[in-house]
Amino acid sequence: MLTSLYPEFFTSGWAQFACGFGAAFLIMLVFGRPFIRMMHRIQKRGQPISENVPVEHRKKAGTPTMGGLLIIVAIIIASLLFMPLANNDMAWVALLSLVMFGAIGFADDYKKVATQSKKASNGLSPMFRLGLEALCVVLLAYLIDSTFPDRIAELSLALPFQVFIPLGVFYYVFAYFVIAGSANAANITDGLDGMLAKLYMPVLLVLVVALYLITRAGASPAILMTEASGMYAVLGAAFGAVLGFLWFNAKPASIFMGDVGSLGLGAFMGTVAMLLRSEIILAVAAGMMVLILLSSFIQTMCFKITRKFTGTGRRVFLRAPLHHHFEELGWAETKIVERFFIASILFSGVALALLKFA
Repeated sequence: MLTSLYPEFFTSGWAQFACGFGAAFLIMLVFGRPFIRMMHRIQKRGQPISENVPVEHRKKAGTPTMGGLLIIVAIIIASLLFMPLANNDMAWVALLSLVMFGAIGFADDYKKVATQSKKASNGLSPMFRLGLEALCVVLLAYLIDSTFPDRIAELSLALPFQVFIPLGVFYYVFAYFVIAGSANAANITDGLDGMLAKLYMPVLLVLVVALYLITRAGASPAILMTEASGMYAVLGAAFGAVLGFLWFNAKPASIFMGDVGSLGLGAFMGTVAMLLRSEIILAVAAGMMVLILLSSFIQTMCFKITRKFTGTGRRVFLRAPLHHHFEELGWAETKIVERFFIASILFSGVALALLKFA
């Protein structure tokens, strides 16, 4: 919006990034406390605390949830203010993914809060939620592929050294693993105060660098995508909103992000990676989230398989996801968050090194 009023100032992508970051961060700081008070009034008992968590987590009962609503609003407002509104399909697709998966998360949160259930299964049913996610991914994958310039092969996977593999209809399957996988990895990661925000920001930084590399004048013709330059304001807004949320979500958290935030931000992350042809880079940068998601999958599968053959389910971890395993080992919540944050920085550092070969 402001880019049309002051085009000479916003010709730089970094100016858009900085303004989007600042606007979203200020929105979070200014409206964060009033939003928390409003959520307290609406959610009389706060977020239900699952019985399948360490005892220490019972103290979090009464903390309001759905803080992701404010994150999404901040990102959208800041993006609309500072991104080019015309000829900017990639940014619109990224924002669409944020809104669609955020809506799924909102429905899940609302059902759990309304029923005050302590069981995750009493939100949306897993199959129904996965079905909704699949429908969203099909639409997003179609739109993502349609944003690419003609010189890039349709429905293809980008590998290092500028290798493109045509996937055909399997592109939609691949998109499901990237976008829905990112959404659910972020959702499972959001289990300790401040953890998702801290693990998310290094990944965002990698995506910002990937954006710079494919939009700069010296980029190889095979990866140059000036069409993506409108993404700077959106990524800046996402960075500012997540950092601003951390102000209130750091231990002891005044508000939780909820599924509306974790699913929305996760899908946004996966969608941006696909728009920038950086899916492999994302898998490396988000390595800590991937490990957390895998820990839950391994625990569930191991328990089911061993129960089928032995009659007694056995577990690999003391408790899943991975952060709860370390809590059971006696690690303090802040120590787990900080060490996972360090690991996320290291994974992102490896991803930055791999960008040289993209």
